[in-house]
Amino acid sequence: MTRLLAVDKLPASALDGLSGLGLQVESKTVASVAELASALEGVSILVVRSTKVPGEVIEKARELALIIRAGAGVNTIDVAAASRRAVQVANCPGKNALAVAELAIGLLIAADRRIAEGAADFAAGVWKKGEYGKARGLYGRSLGIAGMGTIGRAVAERAQALGMKVHGWSRSLTTEAARADGIEWTATLRELATRVDALSLHLPLTPATRGIVDRSILESLGPGAILVNTARAEIVDEEALIDAVRSRGLRCGLDVVAGEPSGSSGKVESPLRGLPGVTVTHHIGASTDQAQEAVAAEVVRIVRAHLAGAPVPNCVNTASHSPARHQLVVRHVDRPGVLAAVLSALRSRTINVEEMRNEIFESGVAACANIGLQEPPGDDVLAEIRALPEVLQATLLALV
Repeated sequence: MTRLLAVDKLPASALDGLSGLGLQVESKTVASVAELASALEGVSILVVRSTKVPGEVIEKARELALIIRAGAGVNTIDVAAASRRAVQVANCPGKNALAVAELAIGLLIAADRRIAEGAADFAAGVWKKGEYGKARGLYGRSLGIAGMGTIGRAVAERAQALGMKVHGWSRSLTTEAARADGIEWTATLRELATRVDALSLHLPLTPATRGIVDRSILESLGPGAILVNTARAEIVDEEALIDAVRSRGLRCGLDVVAGEPSGSSGKVESPLRGLPGVTVTHHIGASTDQAQEAVAAEVVRIVRAHLAGAPVPNCVNTASHSPARHQLVVRHVDRPGVLAAVLSALRSRTINVEEMRNEIFESGVAACANIGLQEPPGDDVLAEIRALPEVLQATLLALV
């Protein structure tokens, strides 16, 4: 029986749905890399939320075929190591978008009205109506959104409902798409920062986005501006952020901070603690019941496709473009050993198969194999394949 291991808490609906697929489902927490490696012995499918999956663990997990991140980002998984081991990595993009968007708007309002600071003073028995009664308000002000994916668009819709003017920047955003959504398009992140009263970040963490919100971007924001980050801490230069808070009165609503604990509880040390105008939540953007149920359903959908041998939804590490430059089309009698003989002929000339699909016709008597090759087989190889008694036709096509 195929074994699936979930090392972070999943909703009961996910565990029930996975068990219903005929899997042996195990759910446990791991406290170290060594524990994770040990728990993966004999496991084919791994489901994680916040647990990191380093390359050394993937290398040792000989049965592992699929890793699912029950969320959007896959930066906690060594995708390169998974690719080397032919382990598919899939995620659940967009399923927590509304939850994250709601928190982003909440942090925006909290930063403008200093809700957290006021609540903390009240809890300490201090009344400062004169201090906390000072706020600019959001209606008519401009919000910049960096990253116009599913979450960014959801934030835009909610900000527009508050009467805010939305400006957007994304490498994939076009002027036409922005105009259709009532958003002002900007060409660069710096241009976006110069235009807006508040900036909300919804970028994935990649080599290109690490530290992208640097000192120059923060200095492009006007005095008293608001920065909201519900994406990844690493996309912001934290030292520059702290300087902007102290020297220029930047207000922040953050759901992610550098060095945050990886578990659900613990102590946290951060230079952001106690800074005026800074509201921090506990990396809870996706943590609503609605979001978790949506992610649970997506995890089950991904596993079902994997078990059926179908293309895995949301797979992030299969090649977007095949290296095959030639296609060998072999129409053949559907009998054991036919394709083995074809592949043997290719192998004898060290011709690598990049991809292959074999389609069976209704009668079950014949089939057609489409074999992607990086190098073309010579005439002698084609003659050898065509001479096989069960081969009906073999044709070589050049791919554009």
